[in-house]
Amino acid sequence: MNGPVILDDLESQVRYYCRQTPNVFATACGARVWDTEGNEFTDFLSGCGSLNLGHNHPAIKAAVIRYLEADGIGNALDFHTAAKSRFMRRFRDCILAPRGLPHLLQFTGPTGANCVEAAIKLARKHTGRRSVVAFTNAFHGMSMGALALTGSRKARRGLEASLDGVVRLPFEGYRGASMEELDRFAEMASDPSGGIDPVAAIIVETVQGEGGLNVASEPWLRKLRKVASELEALLIIDDIQAGCGRTGRFFSFERSGIVPDLVCLSKSISGAGLPMAMLLVAPQYDSWLPGEHNGTFRGNSLAFVAAAEAVDQFCDESFVAGISIRSAMLERWLREMAGRHPDEIARAKGLGMMAGLEFRDPARAQTATENARARGLLLEACGPDDKVIKIFAPLNIELDLFADGLDRLREAIEMACPAKVGVKAA
Repeated sequence: MNGPVILDDLESQVRYYCRQTPNVFATACGARVWDTEGNEFTDFLSGCGSLNLGHNHPAIKAAVIRYLEADGIGNALDFHTAAKSRFMRRFRDCILAPRGLPHLLQFTGPTGANCVEAAIKLARKHTGRRSVVAFTNAFHGMSMGALALTGSRKARRGLEASLDGVVRLPFEGYRGASMEELDRFAEMASDPSGGIDPVAAIIVETVQGEGGLNVASEPWLRKLRKVASELEALLIIDDIQAGCGRTGRFFSFERSGIVPDLVCLSKSISGAGLPMAMLLVAPQYDSWLPGEHNGTFRGNSLAFVAAAEAVDQFCDESFVAGISIRSAMLERWLREMAGRHPDEIARAKGLGMMAGLEFRDPARAQTATENARARGLLLEACGPDDKVIKIFAPLNIELDLFADGLDRLREAIEMACPAKVGVKAA
């Protein structure tokens, strides 16, 4: 037990996930993780979406090893490198060009919050305005600007005095909110007496991860795009958690047909959990001066090497088809569980491989989550009251392992809320 003891003694109280699962993890492959005692876990967390291709993907691992063995440069700031060049070509050819997206690539600091900060800074610089629209239940990061946009009072605790310049709107479905709220906001923002300062940007997650797996409809997203254009505000899509294939296609906004002005990517863009973040910028908004926004680790070459291999997966039709197969499998399972426990489970939520179950009682969700962890599943709950069990398995998880993990989660839920006699599965 020396491992946990020394870690508990030396690490800050801010640690979180290890309190829920105190095991000392040592090795991992695909969707399987082992601790130092040899206990095996199935990963339904995927590093909060930073490991969409699972742990130690063979092609990515081999590319990184080859690069290191060849003494490839590690950190190159924003110098030109072969590693960055290869990634950029692959991203253009596999992702941008097939979708008709003209965006430029800006490499920010290595985290999603860094990317959000860059997006807001650029929008304010380009428009000369300060006000930014964000939504209820949004989560955009834990740095100051990103926190200002985040909806969670818990996340913003203690910093309220510094968090200004944000207009909060209801996300679709929040207390019955619909497109009428967007219309009303547009009218207020256009009215000199409406009380809303000129808007620099609107930032939105098309599927809210930490906010409880809330999904924006395609019509609502198209309306939002229209409102942003009418107000001459930049539309920013935060695809940090919902992107890189998590909702079925590479970008979560593709289903709606909209073209954002700025797109924030991080988490799984490197494919291997290596820190990397990237802001996609429509060319007409690339108004930075040289060096105006930088960061020491924006030239993480190992991340570029890994990311080039990860992007290649999306050029493989069988890989993309596999996401659809697993998404359909998960959707059937969620519907069945919601149908079996209508008194305890309010509904199935989410999109693609970013989905879960919303419980009516947060305590019931907590019990089910704890039961699942005891059965060797790594997962978490999300939403304002942590009452949504979130299933974030790797996009390429083996089908039999996925089925086994869902069976174990079913058992955990059954123990937390036994099925009523006579209730049929959906």
